[in-house]
Amino acid sequence: VVGQSAKSKRPKEPGENKIKPVNKKVKPKTPKMKERESVDSSLKSQSILTQVMDKGHFQKIAATLSLAAGQSIELRCKGSNVTWNYPSYLDTFKDSRLSIKQLDRYSQLILANSTAADTGEYSCWLQLCNGNKCRKDETKTGSTYIFFTDKEELFVPTPSYFEIVYLNPDKPAVIPCRVTTPSAKVTLHREFPAEEIETYGTDIIYDAKKGFVFQHPTSEHKGIVYCKAESQGAPQISIKYHLLYVEVPKGPPSTSIAVSSSRAGVSDRVHVVCTVLGEPDVDVNFRWQYPGQESGRPVVIQNFWRLINRGIGHTTRISKSVLLVEDFEDIDVGNYVCIARNLQGETTVATKVELK
Repeated sequence: VVGQSAKSKRPKEPGENKIKPVNKKVKPKTPKMKERESVDSSLKSQSILTQVMDKGHFQKIAATLSLAAGQSIELRCKGSNVTWNYPSYLDTFKDSRLSIKQLDRYSQLILANSTAADTGEYSCWLQLCNGNKCRKDETKTGSTYIFFTDKEELFVPTPSYFEIVYLNPDKPAVIPCRVTTPSAKVTLHREFPAEEIETYGTDIIYDAKKGFVFQHPTSEHKGIVYCKAESQGAPQISIKYHLLYVEVPKGPPSTSIAVSSSRAGVSDRVHVVCTVLGEPDVDVNFRWQYPGQESGRPVVIQNFWRLINRGIGHTTRISKSVLLVEDFEDIDVGNYVCIARNLQGETTVATKVELK
């Protein structure tokens, strides 16, 4: 706060503070507005995150922090209803080293016996709730990126030894070979033909918090690559990444619908399947309209997707939504409508089921 108020005063002329008391009726409004602006801007970036140091001392946490792997860390976030974000694998593996407690005035996050894999962003924010609906308070947030440095693990460990990265011409692609030591020198290499990929003066940049970012991916970038890191010792090599180039269709989902039987008898089991074929990293959402919907007729709806390899380095995502009527009745006769939606729009398909 001190730094911010000093910053807001910097543009003033040296003699301005001396003039203020003389022109009391005229001058006070302008600086007050400036002060208010500086307060408003500070609210937008107000951090509620602090680090607990030894002997009960606290300090505001920096945007990045480097700690040696093995150390424990305690973070506190002011507020009575706080939400945390941290490296997702800690949840995936239900890691007992992570402890979060909500107390009256703050929330406490403790990570014990840290490892290189814990490297990542740790953030928190205050939740504003009205009944069951909650939203993020954008003025009360805190964030830091923590590097847990380990000479034996220059790259942040991953659960797999091989990852697929989709190169989409419409958006940047990231090869997530993040490091635990921010000062490490990292280079990008192609497996075949074996060569270092030039990144200086190109659209490829390295970010220690993300990895190599391809600003404008093209089909020339596809292939198998890996990263190499050096920091005061022998170089280390990351896992391998298979870069697949995909063309994104400029339009709504390509959708089809099928029913187990267009004529069903009373008490029959009927299922209607809505299928979308699309690019591997494009999400699809489904909505249904069916005959008994208005009267609250119970149906079972399941959504799922999987990737299939079509060869020649091309992968397709099959997204499906299945509507199941367990015990067919008169009320179930009629049109079954599936609405599939992606970022480019929506497609509606329908089929009819009649009574035998």
